[in-house]
Amino acid sequence: MPLLSLNNLSVDFSTENGIVHAVSGISFSLEAGKTIGIVGESGSGKSVTSLALMGLLPAGISKIVAGSALFTHKDGHQADLFSLSEKQQQQIRGNEIAMIFQEPMTSLNPVYKCGRQVAEAIKLHQHLNKTALKEQVLHWFREVKLPDPEKAYQSYPHELSGGQRQRVMIAMAMSCKPSLLIADEPTTALDVTVQKNILELMKRLQEKYAMSIIFISHDLGVIAEIADEVLVVYKGNVVEQGAMGSLFRNPQHPYTQGLLACRPKMDVRYTSLPTVDSFMNEGAKHNPHIITKEEREKDLERIFKFPPMLEVTQLKTYFKLHSGMFSRAKKEFKAVDDVSFTVHPGETLGLVGESGCGKTSLGRTVLRLIEPTEGKIVFFGKEISAYSREKLRKTRKDIQIIFQDPYSSLNPRLTVGAAITEAMRIHRIGSSATERKQLCCELLAEVNLDAGFFHRYPHELSGGQRQRICIARALALKPKFIICDESVSALDVSVQAQVLNLLNKLKAEYGFSVIFISHDMSVVKYMSDRMMVMKNGKIVEYGDPDDICNAPQTAYTKQLIDSIPKGL
Repeated sequence: MPLLSLNNLSVDFSTENGIVHAVSGISFSLEAGKTIGIVGESGSGKSVTSLALMGLLPAGISKIVAGSALFTHKDGHQADLFSLSEKQQQQIRGNEIAMIFQEPMTSLNPVYKCGRQVAEAIKLHQHLNKTALKEQVLHWFREVKLPDPEKAYQSYPHELSGGQRQRVMIAMAMSCKPSLLIADEPTTALDVTVQKNILELMKRLQEKYAMSIIFISHDLGVIAEIADEVLVVYKGNVVEQGAMGSLFRNPQHPYTQGLLACRPKMDVRYTSLPTVDSFMNEGAKHNPHIITKEEREKDLERIFKFPPMLEVTQLKTYFKLHSGMFSRAKKEFKAVDDVSFTVHPGETLGLVGESGCGKTSLGRTVLRLIEPTEGKIVFFGKEISAYSREKLRKTRKDIQIIFQDPYSSLNPRLTVGAAITEAMRIHRIGSSATERKQLCCELLAEVNLDAGFFHRYPHELSGGQRQRICIARALALKPKFIICDESVSALDVSVQAQVLNLLNKLKAEYGFSVIFISHDMSVVKYMSDRMMVMKNGKIVEYGDPDDICNAPQTAYTKQLIDSIPKGL
């Protein structure tokens, strides 16, 4: 008897524009101790399916219009999850079915310590005294391999790393030994090395506690690491379903083929990445040209025949850290520690490393958004590290940055048009508001958005659309140099491919240079002419991406490469 049988689930949402069919007839069966993966882009209905199973669909605007979910309880009897009362759902939720959400920082309460939050989850279903309760929490913190369980117990969420916060969420979900764990994009925002550790942890806990898992992701490569069976979901419908191995080797549906193809490969270098759209549109091309060794050598020769436009020499960025609230003693944190490199006109220099290695601090120090402790930054022969604030402000026009989270880097009160034309107005580009609007609409067209976006607000756009707006805003000043700081890490792999292709197209058209920062080695390798690997504030490898990936010189670089999902 299966642990869970989902039959013909259909969910509708009521919106201002009418009824939206979020899920249409999804069915699957999950055996005890097995893992089923649900994969698809944002908006495909993955999370709606999981929220329906948990009884957490938003009241008033959502409705399960069809379907049943037969769940086998720990005592052996079956019940339809969709026919239970709220009180009955509360007895199951957390106790027999638990869920891990995508972003642990928003799932954990910032004003309570982590130990207390996990203890509260246990108290709902188990009657333990205070001492036993704390020991139970520490037991699960040890189970999920938190480095210092006692410290984590007393820590607030913001005091832990992203990977540690996700381990706290897994401990909370596992604390009542559920029969079914639903993991909704649990590794999307994490480094590839941390992602690998979390996947290994989930597999170990599954084996130890004979637990079933529903693993939701937009990335088939990640799904391949953990799932026995997979559902591919597109616009609320299952378009392909089967055993992970056979589906991965021989995908039948164009959508599945597109999801597999759009991830950068480590063994070949394309002129442009395949996209899901190219597979879904009949007659569209999805056989990109593979760059030959001779073509690549010719490109590099063209780039390096010109002197560097940016020269960074022995750059250091140190931060003073107080050891306690009332202590005067200070520790020094070396975020960037004696780093030197060059960037040539038209070059993309990749910068890869785990969170906390100093990548973002290095990028922001080059822009002097963070002041350097020591070192020289020379831009087109001028030492901008010695510039006054006023002089630096005039140079900002030539140096731009695209941040990781497009939503937080756009003012929610400004329309798209206002966000883009504001910088033009400050730097006196365009003689009138009408001319600036015209330039803005031309930029929107460049990033494959129509002029109608001029009057829209950030909350009305998808993640990929918001990132395109940020790219257009950076291009508005016609910069010579752009830093892309994890600018695709929060995007679906299908949208990521579109944005990477767009960046390369615009770079060729506008001729700017790029420092491309990411924790994902496969993405950095695809984008880069040269690559730097960073660890603990230092550059540990620097050179040709193919040479570094084919023959890594450090164990750290090898670890980054080994952490890429093997399906890729």
